[in-house]
Amino acid sequence: MSIAQRFVAIPLLPIALLLTTLTVHAQPTAPPPAVATGAAKAHPWQAAPPRLTAEAYFTNLKDGDQIETPYLVKFGLSAGWGLAPIAQPGRARSGHHHLLVNRDLPLNFKEALPFNEQYIHFGKGQMETVLTLEPGTYTLRMLLADQKHLPHFVFSKPTRITVTRKTGVDPKTLSVKGLSMGLDGATLKNPFRVQFHASALEVAHRSQGIAGTGHFRLTAAPEGRGAPAVLEFPEGQTEVWLAPPVGNYTLQLDLMDNLNPGKTLVEPVRASVRVE
Repeated sequence: MSIAQRFVAIPLLPIALLLTTLTVHAQPTAPPPAVATGAAKAHPWQAAPPRLTAEAYFTNLKDGDQIETPYLVKFGLSAGWGLAPIAQPGRARSGHHHLLVNRDLPLNFKEALPFNEQYIHFGKGQMETVLTLEPGTYTLRMLLADQKHLPHFVFSKPTRITVTRKTGVDPKTLSVKGLSMGLDGATLKNPFRVQFHASALEVAHRSQGIAGTGHFRLTAAPEGRGAPAVLEFPEGQTEVWLAPPVGNYTLQLDLMDNLNPGKTLVEPVRASVRVE
């Protein structure tokens, strides 16, 4: 199964860059579910990521890929780091995504990133964009930066792609509001990663209090036994590693409204998995 096939539903540009940037509800049963947050005490089923070094990365694009444009490209962020839009200060270990087109990493990480067609900013907490690059070969990178656009040491390796042709598809039709989960199949071994994605939606810290933004909540409900585990990620995290007991589970991903506790911003997405 390809990386792109692992996602349900869900943007770049040319250097004539047309950029279209974008930015669920568990039903706990008695006894009350155990709840963990991404920043506070971890739930017992949470596992440490295999790599502790944080990385911003593409979830559906890899080095050597050949694509047609327009193409919806999605962003990920690892090791407990979270998204924080620039509208309000975020906490530590957070920032917003940047897409670098045919650019190396900056030589000076104490200088703000420029605004131009080779440094694309996603300061609202977006997790995707539509590439409308002309046919040719390109090198892309992801880079995380803070509210002042100062880079963090959180970035991707260079990803070299070839655009084989440009189609007549309307870029605006490629991003549809909704959620998706990234999983390595329906049968998993511990620990395993669950990637969260919000399309045409914006992710932020709950404490930022920005209208229209949300944070992720993941519910893991064991089949026929025990209470569901509810893991909340109020600091903008977009993935988690899990190691639950062996068995069958239903996973449900919600995007919780940052201004209205208990309210969701979009319909949830669910997946059935077996942990062996």
